[in-house]
Amino acid sequence: MTPSIADPAVSPGHRQAGPIYRQVYDRVRGAIAAGVLRPGDRVPSVRALSKELGVARGTIELAYALLSTEGFLLARGPAGTVVHPGLRAQAARAPSAPEPPAGPPAPDPHDVLRRPAQLMAFQMGVPAVDAFPRKIWARLGARHLRGLQAADLDYPPPYGLPSLRSAIASYLRVARGIECAAQQVFLTPGWRASLQWVVHAVLRAGQRAWVEDPGYPPTRQLLRHLGVATVAVPVDGEGLDVARGIALAADARLAAVTPAHQSPLAMTLSLPRRQALLDWAQASQAWIVEDDYDGEYRYASRPLPALASLDRQGRVLYAGSFSKVLFPGIRLGYLVVPEAQVAAFERVGRLLCASGAPAMTQAILADFMAEGHFTRHIQRMRRLYAARRAATAAALEQGLDGRLQVEPQPGGMHLVLRLPEGSDDQALAARLLEHGMAVQPLSPWWASGRRDPGLMLSFTHCADPAPAERLGRLLAQWL
Repeated sequence: MTPSIADPAVSPGHRQAGPIYRQVYDRVRGAIAAGVLRPGDRVPSVRALSKELGVARGTIELAYALLSTEGFLLARGPAGTVVHPGLRAQAARAPSAPEPPAGPPAPDPHDVLRRPAQLMAFQMGVPAVDAFPRKIWARLGARHLRGLQAADLDYPPPYGLPSLRSAIASYLRVARGIECAAQQVFLTPGWRASLQWVVHAVLRAGQRAWVEDPGYPPTRQLLRHLGVATVAVPVDGEGLDVARGIALAADARLAAVTPAHQSPLAMTLSLPRRQALLDWAQASQAWIVEDDYDGEYRYASRPLPALASLDRQGRVLYAGSFSKVLFPGIRLGYLVVPEAQVAAFERVGRLLCASGAPAMTQAILADFMAEGHFTRHIQRMRRLYAARRAATAAALEQGLDGRLQVEPQPGGMHLVLRLPEGSDDQALAARLLEHGMAVQPLSPWWASGRRDPGLMLSFTHCADPAPAERLGRLLAQWL
């Protein structure tokens, strides 16, 4: 007699939630694992089981098809469907107790690059996607799709679409003070790809590089992975301490810096420090990689020109990102190299196939920039971020009730809240994550033995200041 798969005793997880076909699948698999159905046993026909369970035949067919694909069942035509004769009893072990439904894995609070499955309050690295001009972007995309040609389906150019490279060069000349031609602009999937391209083009394994302390952890992690020894150079109120860097490693061949708004403390590299850094690079025949991830967003005054705009010796490699100024899903950045290095970067680019982004995305972005939408979007975001920054800081300080002060910064896309010495910022970040607040701890950003505690929180997508006040109240309660 064929065992009844509809019998709740067959599967200990019979009250599970989920699609009906999946419940049938789990019951059959559980019956096989429990030994109720043994290799060679015939299972009920689709028609019989659908009638017994009161479900559509298509539901049973889908469950059986999945079980057959995974090797649990074997269809024998008119002879019916049986448990696969070659299946071992231990092939599918049934759980001894019902398992809770699987949800998305909880982000690790110790991982400074954690990305919650859904956008959460204060999540770093996310611009105001709610304010992105989606209708304009969709209209440009529809226009390109209507005019799609066979040639558009080919591989994109290895260094980026010429129209986009030209649009970026034009924008940088006006907005960031960088004199460059289109052939000096190389499209990449983002900062890490740009840095990898730089290392392969101008460095050798074993050479040393300065990194900011504190600084963006993936920068030093990637450099080490590529065989470059990193030297942690401290930052102060004027940014990277160039004199200290020379004392620690005068022979370094690269300096990775964030001059506009130091990541993560957001101070600006002062003009004397910029000049000292350029002088060191020229004297040492070293390279400077300028990560200008959010240089457009300055609230105390107009955005400062890029460090690359001061470079007269061709030592600065400038990296920008559209993921921070448009939306993360675009996965598109760019690298601007000195004219004398174009050929070297082209050689490396042919090996890396570095541009990455589909030609359609690049074409839409090229039109978005050429028609002025990009510049207008930046201007709108600058005003919006200034308002959200002020509202978030005010609400946070109100909740803190004078216990802590938000660190003032001239620009950027996040706030820094310094914590009392000895505070465990990673534990606090983990507790706040349980309350739906994806702040980042500051201590893992230090490369040296120093571990000043703090919390970093983005304000760019905080349209409502209420969560900031709640965050302040929680911190005031816990500290």
